Amino acid sequence: MTAQWTTHGVDLHPDAVHKRFRADAHGEPEREWRALTLLDRYAPGLAARPLGRADGTVTMSRLPGTVLRGAVLTGRHLDALARAVRRLHGAVPAGEAARLPGRRWDVRESADAVRARAGAVRAPGTGRALAAGLRWLDGAQEALAAGGAAAVPVLGQADGNLANFLWDGADVRLVDFEDSGRSDRSYELAEMVEHVSAWVDTDLDAGAFLSRFPLSPAEECRLLECRRLFALLWLVFLSGDPATAARNPPGTPARQAVRLLALLDAPPPSAAR
Repeated sequence: MTAQWTTHGVDLHPDAVHKRFRADAHGEPEREWRALTLLDRYAPGLAARPLGRADGTVTMSRLPGTVLRGAVLTGRHLDALARAVRRLHGAVPAGEAARLPGRRWDVRESADAVRARAGAVRAPGTGRALAAGLRWLDGAQEALAAGGAAAVPVLGQADGNLANFLWDGADVRLVDFEDSGRSDRSYELAEMVEHVSAWVDTDLDAGAFLSRFPLSPAEECRLLECRRLFALLWLVFLSGDPATAARNPPGTPARQAVRLLALLDAPPPSAAR
């Protein structure tokens, strides 16, 4: 999840990147280092190699490529992006992934943020969507948090910003793991397709992207519920947080409200077949 403010600075060198975290970074250096170390072991080349860690700084190899955010995404891009995400989710054995600390912005943290910030939502055209979203959340949060059989543990990147996916002309590599931790496929995919970067300045075809993942019926049902949660979370950020609003074009909150209402009205996957 994109934070309200940056928790780090980045120094770029020809072959290395120094990522400097603030003292109050809520465990981000540990999360970043843990994820890079795991991926270097189980999926080498997918992310940067961890080179060193000291005094709140994580040093890693520098990856080639340009960010997907802002790009015109073709089928080749979607193939490579899905391939990279499938590799990420399949990299760490489930038993080991289950022992990881939970990712930032899990169901509970996201739901708490929605309720805490709902009173600050003032943007025109958002009231009906917010009210509907809050009613849905009251009935859905318990089952979402429980997860059930659909929530098989994976290492989650926990940041669906398309700026964190680098395209080198053939493959996609991943950066930014400061919020990473234990998650599940449906939750991670939902965050990617509902991240504001997927539509405000990039046209990510959510249906085409998600069709590249062989999800079980239970995962598909969970995916829709998770998408609703992230759409609601983005509504309160875009409508009630000045820093987030300032980074996006005028009218974005109203467009987000339309997205949320469409998801709340969407039939469950079994009914759509």
